[in-house]
Amino acid sequence: MAKTKSTRRTDMPVTAKALAQAVERGSKRNDSGIRAASLRYLPLIKSLLVVFADKTAVALPVHNYPELSKLTVAQLKRVSLGIAGSALCLEEADLHVSIAGLVGASAPLRRMAVTIAAARNGSRTSESKAMAARENGLKGGRPRKILPRKSA
Repeated sequence: MAKTKSTRRTDMPVTAKALAQAVERGSKRNDSGIRAASLRYLPLIKSLLVVFADKTAVALPVHNYPELSKLTVAQLKRVSLGIAGSALCLEEADLHVSIAGLVGASAPLRRMAVTIAAARNGSRTSESKAMAARENGLKGGRPRKILPRKSA
């Protein structure tokens, strides 16, 4: 196992450049994960509507989640976003549930997330793949598979 040695930083003066770098690192870290912008209860369909910054939304039916189904309608209307928009919270019921966990508990939403991730990951092309494709193109394309002859 390789050993790594940590470096200890001493107090250093904060320059404008260092501050800008720290803000940039923080904003990159803040962009990761699920961050909802707003939340509302829809009594007509008995669901919590989680709305994101780009105005897309996910409706979570209350009856699908035991932690939400035990709440009254009044309490569901008071559920709020917490933990930087990554969780649903209701302090009076000691409720703190991650939005990612709720989405992951739904089989259809989980399958959709897997499909999206697979499509996105499958479309990535590395520089080495692109170079190999160019070389194969110069040779007339991808080499044909040679299938073994069937003996009669």
